[in-house]
Amino acid sequence: MNNMEEITGIGIGISDFKNLIERKNYFIDKTLFIKDIIDNQAGVTLVTRPRRFGKTLNMSMLRYYFDCTKKNTAELFKGLKIMEQGEKYTSKQGAYPCIYLTLKDVTDRKYENMLLNLKTAVLEMYREHRYLLDSDKIYEEEKAKIMDILYTREDEIALRTSVKELSGYLYRHFEKQVIILIDEYDVPIQSAYVNGYYDEAIEFLKNFYKTTFKDNQYMEKTVLTGVSRVAKESIFSGANNFKVFTILDNEFADDFGITNEEIDEALKDFKVEDDKEEIKKWYDGYRIGNLDGIYNPWSVLNFLSDGVLRPYWVNTSSNDLIKLILKKSVGIKDKIYDLIEGKAIEVPINLETIIVGIEDKADNIWGLMLGTGYLKVVEVVNQMEGIYKVALPNYEIKTLFQGIVRDWFNNKVSGENLRSILDDLVNLRLPDFKKKFQRLVEEMFSYMDVGKDTAENFYHAFVLGLLVGLKDTYYIKSNRESRLGRYDIMLEPKDKNKNSFIIEFKLAEDMDEESLEELLEKAKEQIEIKKYDVELKEKGINSITKMVFACKGKNFKMEII
Repeated sequence: MNNMEEITGIGIGISDFKNLIERKNYFIDKTLFIKDIIDNQAGVTLVTRPRRFGKTLNMSMLRYYFDCTKKNTAELFKGLKIMEQGEKYTSKQGAYPCIYLTLKDVTDRKYENMLLNLKTAVLEMYREHRYLLDSDKIYEEEKAKIMDILYTREDEIALRTSVKELSGYLYRHFEKQVIILIDEYDVPIQSAYVNGYYDEAIEFLKNFYKTTFKDNQYMEKTVLTGVSRVAKESIFSGANNFKVFTILDNEFADDFGITNEEIDEALKDFKVEDDKEEIKKWYDGYRIGNLDGIYNPWSVLNFLSDGVLRPYWVNTSSNDLIKLILKKSVGIKDKIYDLIEGKAIEVPINLETIIVGIEDKADNIWGLMLGTGYLKVVEVVNQMEGIYKVALPNYEIKTLFQGIVRDWFNNKVSGENLRSILDDLVNLRLPDFKKKFQRLVEEMFSYMDVGKDTAENFYHAFVLGLLVGLKDTYYIKSNRESRLGRYDIMLEPKDKNKNSFIIEFKLAEDMDEESLEELLEKAKEQIEIKKYDVELKEKGINSITKMVFACKGKNFKMEII
C-alpha cells in the first residue's frame, strides 16, 4: 500500500487525490471504489457517509481516474488496486469528460449569500473547462453564457441550468458521454434549515437537481456524496434511475472509513500496534451494512500524525444541525442519557431525512443521527418496520454528547456558577458543594422536565456533563469495571497528590417503598463491598472522597462518606 521509506507524512486535510499521491503522503488504498462505481448500474448514485469519512478524497479519485481532459493521470494509479482488476476497468481510465462540483462551502446565514457561494462553486467548475471557449463546436452565444458564469454574472435561471448546459458542451466537444460528480450535495440544505431559509433554498435546489438529471442525454453516470439522504420527493423527484446507498447498505461498505485490516496495517506502518486497544475505544465502532469494525479515518490519521488520543472528529465536524434538533426535540433527551451511560436503545430509524419538522419525528431524528456518524447499529430488531438497536460508537462521540448535555444546562446556569461548584468539589468544600449542587439540580429538573423513569439517567448524565469541566486536571471515568463491580463515576486526578472521587447513584425502583435514606445506605454498602477504591489506591492515590446519590422521582439526596 505504502513504501514507508518514501512517505513524507500524513496529509491532514488534503482531499485532492493528485496532490496527496504526488506529495507521497500516506494513502490508504480505496481505489476499488472506482471498480464498485463502474459495476453499479444506477444512472445517479448517491452514497451517504458521515463527515470526514473520505468522501471528498474518493470523489477526487474518481475525477482523476475517469477524466479524459487531464494528462498523465494513469501514473497516479500505478501500483494501486484498481490497476490489478483487468481491462474491463483499466479501459475506463481517462475515458470520459468529467464535471466536478463541490458544495461544501455553499452555506451562509442568508439565502442571497448562499446563492453567491453557489455561483463561486459553479465558477470553479466552469474554470476547469475554459478550453471550451476555443472550441469550434461551441456556438458563440454559448460561449457568452460561459463568460457570464466565469464573471459570476448569471441569473438564477442560468445558475440552475449550469451543470446541464456544461454537460451538453462537453458532450459535443468530446463526442463522449459525461460523468458528473457532485460532492457534499446536502450542505446547502442543512445550512438553509439551520439558518431559517429552508423553503427558498429547497425550491431552488429541487429545480437545480431536476434540471441536471431529468432526461440528461449527455450523462453517462452521476455520483453524489453527502451525509444525509434527503427525501427524494423533496429534491430528486426528476432524477431517473436514482439509487441511494446509506450506511445500512452493504454496497460500498469498505470504500469509506478504515477497516480492521487497514487499521492493522497502518498501526504497523507507524509502529504503534501497542496502542490498538485505546485507538479502538476512541475511534472504532462504526458499522456499514454488515461490515463491523469501521474506524473514523479523520481521527485515526490525526492520531497517527500527533500521537495523542483526543476528540478530533467532533471538534471539526459541523454539529449545528444535530444540536439544534436535540434542543428542540421532545422525548429524546431521556434516551440521550441512556446512550451516555453506554446502553443500547431500541429506536425507529428512517434514513430518508425530511428536514422540515424533523424535531417532531423520532424516526427522522434517529435516522439523521445514525447517518451522520453519531450512532451505530448494534442489532437489527425489525428491518421491515425500521426498528434498530443503536448505541454510541466510541468514546470520542461520547465526549460530544456529554458536551451537548452540558450545553443544555449552560443555557440556564452561568459558567461562573459551574466553575464555583467544581472548585468547591475539588478543594473539598463539600458543604458548599452540596448546597450549590442541590439548587442547581432543582433548576435543571424544572428546565429539562425529567420524569421519574429517567431520573437516574438524568443525574448520571448531568454529573458527567458537569464534570467535563475538570477534564484538564482529572481522568473522568464512567461505568468501568473495578474489582468486584462497576462504579458509576470515578474522578482520577492527573496529579496523584490531589483529591480523587468515587460517585455512586441509586434509584428507587418502587416509588412507594424505599426511602432516600435506605437508598443511600445501599449505595454506601455497594461502594465498600465492591471495593471501588482499590483501583485508585493501587495507583498511589490515597485522598479518596466517596459520594452517594439517592434518587426518587424528582427528589434526591446526597451524602459524602
